[in-house]
Amino acid sequence: MAAYILRRLLLIIPTLLGILLLNFVLVQFAPGGPVEQTIAELEGMGVAATNRMGSGPQSDTTGDGYRGAEGLDPSLIAEIEQLYGFDKPAHERFLQMLGNYLQFDFGKSFYSDKSVVDLIIEKLPVSISLGLWTTLITYLISIPLGIRKAVRDGTPFDVWSSSLIIIGYAIPNFLFAILLIVLFAGGTYLEWFPLRGLTSPDFDQMTWWQQIGDYFWHITLPVLASVVSSFATLTMLTKNAFLDEIHKQYVLTARAKGLSENSVLYRHVFRNAMLLIIAGMPAALIGIFFTGSMLIEVIFSLDGLGLLGYEAVINRDYPVIFGTLYIFTLVGLLLKLVSDITYTLVDPRIDFESREV
Repeated sequence: MAAYILRRLLLIIPTLLGILLLNFVLVQFAPGGPVEQTIAELEGMGVAATNRMGSGPQSDTTGDGYRGAEGLDPSLIAEIEQLYGFDKPAHERFLQMLGNYLQFDFGKSFYSDKSVVDLIIEKLPVSISLGLWTTLITYLISIPLGIRKAVRDGTPFDVWSSSLIIIGYAIPNFLFAILLIVLFAGGTYLEWFPLRGLTSPDFDQMTWWQQIGDYFWHITLPVLASVVSSFATLTMLTKNAFLDEIHKQYVLTARAKGLSENSVLYRHVFRNAMLLIIAGMPAALIGIFFTGSMLIEVIFSLDGLGLLGYEAVINRDYPVIFGTLYIFTLVGLLLKLVSDITYTLVDPRIDFESREV
């Protein structure tokens, strides 16, 4: 197992390199970079105008290729390029970025005057809070419900619950979030929950038990909106995994020996069926923590990693874009390795040592 883990850790290096290179190349063709945005501000243009400009700042290092730069002093253009690091060829900037990332130096944001690491640390508690509650509620409901549906497959309970699950899965979480706002956050009907933020403005003046209540009051609707799609997927995955195991020969043998239904389900079927659930945990965690929460954070004005990434893309804040991409990819690859190790803990019969990476 140690050799397998070592090979997987070494494989992370070219994977990270390939992902960063691909995204770096794509960014070279994206218009409206930080240099063009600065030029637009100097010319009195809005941010929207920069998105309609031609090739990005990487296509020309002399300042002559920027639309909207007519009439500006070329030395001023060169100074702006140097400010954002675009005075060097693309390959030099990429190699310099890799060297800095090896030292976990992700630079500073172009617009907030904070380091990328400080920004991530600042936004991380919001995303962790939303992701942990979403994951906890999803697994606590989905796994028991999926097992129940597998045991009662084909019954009215299974049919009606499947109908509700499919409806929930068909509704995007951001649309469900808007529906919750309309119904419960003062949109049209009730005003039971706050519309934005994770805490109230006077949170620091509250007692500890009031702070706990205020926190759960604010996070209820975002968590409900986040749970919908992941809840449906995990429930059906659990049901299908258990159905596949229930009809195998070892289950029939266990029943023939006189074991109780609970003993058969939770001592024999559960361990084998949960392998699929464990395999999907890294992707689920990454989705819930980093990507799946973006629209939810935007809708409910939660200042987390999802909103940070969205604003970085809109503003062409390249250090934040590539820094978060590097960190999220690294965390995702490590979680995938953790899931493989967990495989062997759940079922010792699985041997990764004899497999090729």
